[in-house]
Amino acid sequence: MRTIVHLSDIHFGRVDEAVVGPLIETVNQIAPDLVAVSGDLTQRARSHQFKAARAFLDALPQPQIVVPGNHDVPLHNVFVRFVQPLNKYLRYITSDLRPLYYDDEIAVLGVNTARSFTIKGGRINQEQVDWMRSRLCALDPKVVKIVVTHHPFDIPEGHDERNLVGRARMAMERLAECGADVFLAGHLHVSHTTHSARRYKIKGHSALVVQAGTATSDRGRGEANSFNVIRVERPNISIERLEWQPDRKSFASAETENFRHTAEGWIRVEKT
Repeated sequence: MRTIVHLSDIHFGRVDEAVVGPLIETVNQIAPDLVAVSGDLTQRARSHQFKAARAFLDALPQPQIVVPGNHDVPLHNVFVRFVQPLNKYLRYITSDLRPLYYDDEIAVLGVNTARSFTIKGGRINQEQVDWMRSRLCALDPKVVKIVVTHHPFDIPEGHDERNLVGRARMAMERLAECGADVFLAGHLHVSHTTHSARRYKIKGHSALVVQAGTATSDRGRGEANSFNVIRVERPNISIERLEWQPDRKSFASAETENFRHTAEGWIRVEKT
């Protein structure tokens, strides 16, 4: 079995400081095999915010897969936004915009969907999909294949369709040919798990699309700070949401969803 902690939308510059320490402690107690961070490490891509994010990541277990979000691209400095949009991210967080982790049970790829020309939206392009296919298609079918982006491949009902990552359908169709199993994202500050078959309807393929809420930001949009713990033991995956409990000053399990892989893809087994 492999355990992945999925964090998103850290937003240093707008964090609830009461949450940060207990979050670090809880993740270290879980001792995951991998930590995946799906973007927006900062609020406004300031140097001091990236330094705080760097210290936060250094306090978490390794290895890590980290991708940038739209907030990690400077908003007000137009020159830097278009000429060196991820300069500070590359300096303080990681120079690897195509992070990859794999072992004999899981393969996890990170892809940058943040773009200079849009304030909130994101996009995935053909070159990125080709790179992912070159890594995923050759793997043993028993390996669970996981993609990490900031912008989501699906959204909860009632949310603006413009929040979907651009060219999502092209990417999903091509990655389905490689048996992509799980898509992790953030962006909306809302926890959500669904099946790709609901939106994309690709015969014989149903991946899990898993959204994490904001782990530490004070902009929860009606939802408590939270993160996901994903336990993978093919043909089973469980996704547990741990939620901040202000009265207890700790994170506690709020919900666990269980899935099993079948000939038609991943299906929900039960919900507790």
